[in-house]
This record gives sequence, C-alpha cells and structure tokens, in this order.
Amino acid sequence: MADTTETRGKRAKWNATRIPDLTGRTAVVTGANSGIGFAAARALAGAGAHVVFAVRDLARGGAAAARVNGSTEVRRLDLADLDSVREFAAGWDRPLDLLINNAGVMMLPEQRTRQGFEMQFGTNHLGHFALTNLLLPHVTDRVVTVASSAHRMGGAIHFEDVNLRGKYSPARAYAQSKLANLLFTLELQRRLTAAGSAVRAVAAHPGWAATNLQSRAGNPLARVFMQAGNKFLAQDDTAGALPTLFAATQDLPGAAYVGPDGLAGMRGAPALVGRSAAASDPAAARRLWTLSEELTGVRWPLGTTVR
Repeated sequence: MADTTETRGKRAKWNATRIPDLTGRTAVVTGANSGIGFAAARALAGAGAHVVFAVRDLARGGAAAARVNGSTEVRRLDLADLDSVREFAAGWDRPLDLLINNAGVMMLPEQRTRQGFEMQFGTNHLGHFALTNLLLPHVTDRVVTVASSAHRMGGAIHFEDVNLRGKYSPARAYAQSKLANLLFTLELQRRLTAAGSAVRAVAAHPGWAATNLQSRAGNPLARVFMQAGNKFLAQDDTAGALPTLFAATQDLPGAAYVGPDGLAGMRGAPALVGRSAAASDPAAARRLWTLSEELTGVRWPLGTTVR
C-alpha cells in the first residue's frame, strides 16, 4: 500500500483496541507488576492471551495480576540474579508465543547484581540475554525487547569493562544497557535467520512514559528534571506501552525498532523508528553476544553453529 496521507493518518490512530485476537496464545512479560509492563500485560490479557507476570516480588505481582481481566499467572523472576533466571526457565515446559523483555532499572547509584555485574547492564541486558536464550527453544513467534532512546547517549559498549569501574555514572550505565538491548536484538535476529527459525526479534521504546523508574535516579538533580518531565512532557504508561504492543502483535520485519512517532520520539503513536549508528553495528552486536555468553554462561540454544 502506498504511504499516503490517509494511510499515515490510520497508523497514527493505532491503539490497544487494534490488537488482534490472541486467544490461545501465551505471553511472558518481565516486570509486569507496574508501569508499561503492567499496561502491556493488561492489554494482552484483554485481547485473550494468557499472560505470565514474571516479577521479582510475588506479592506485588499477584496484586497487579488481580487487577487484570483475563487469564494470568505470576512467577518469580529476578533478572539481577542469574540463578533466578535459570530457575524460571527450568520451570517452563510449554510453547511460548511472546517473550516481552520489559523489566529494567534506570540511572541507579552504582551497585552490583548477585553475580557482581553493574546493576543496569546486568539487569537490563545480561538478565534478559540469559532468559531469552534459555527460553528460546519454547518461543514460537517473537521476542520483544524494550530499549530506550537513551541508547543514543551511550556512544559505544565499553567492552574493556562493561561494569564501568572507576568510570561509573548513572546515565552512562543506563545508556550502555539500552544500547546493549538493541545490539542484542540485532544479533538475535541474525542468528534466528541463520538457523532457519521463523521467530522474530524486535525492539521497542516507550518514548517518555511517566512511570516509577524516574523516581529512582541516583542523581537528585536528574530526579527533579525527570519528575518535571513526567508532569509536562511524558505520556502515561498506557500510551507508553503501545510501542511494545505494536511490536508484539503487528507484522514487522525482524530487528525492527518501534517507538512513538511525535515530539522528538517522546510521545505519539507507535511507528517504525531509527536507531543510532552504534546500535546498527553488526560487528559490535556479535562481540557483545560473545561477551554476554562468557559472562552469563548461557549459550545459543538452537543447535546451529552461527558464524
């Protein structure tokens, strides 16, 4: 179909009511107890999917799931602990249509995961890297990883020390973790294609969505700035979840990246968007994959050697 003013207008109106019927399908949403993860889980369940709330706190996850109309269950998953990731994956024994790598931490004071990795890189990237590879033999449709336009602030992955020892700043670490999300998606799709798999890897970012992530920034000035942005610039978490839902349910090419189409990518209707040159570098994506296998001990699971 030609990209006319009429068709652009139709795309601009895309919202959760246009999600297709998902009856009989299963989705895992990490971090589904709040924010855009909860909004995405609620919309998927409303469309008929069975949604698994993969959350660190079972009580909070259960309270969130109780607010959703539809089929849900709650399972414990702490992405900052690779033992928890392995336990979650080991307990999975059925087909999984949608894996939505949504959970994340943002601009924290310097701290470490259970295995000693910098918390933002360890949670946002390594936890989801391990989870995806461990669950991939069960995945039937696609993997959606939630990135951020902040990936553009990262420059490049600090391969010499991804833990940023002596060079840590909350913003630098967050940007690196979100750049890693996009490079992971790029290399995952390359590997899926090479293996002859029909599964697709795609990414999305919510723009500026008002969630509780911003309240945890390590820098007090950053907290003030982001709280003001939440009030005057941000869209709510329901709108912020739309790019994730679009990426999860629409017919998109592998490695596609979805985000809001208006106001400098901070808000608007979901659409295909661009990414930085650093996030499009296949050599960096392969190098990151190799490093991530070494750090997590989790390997490519589909049995096909990928070069």
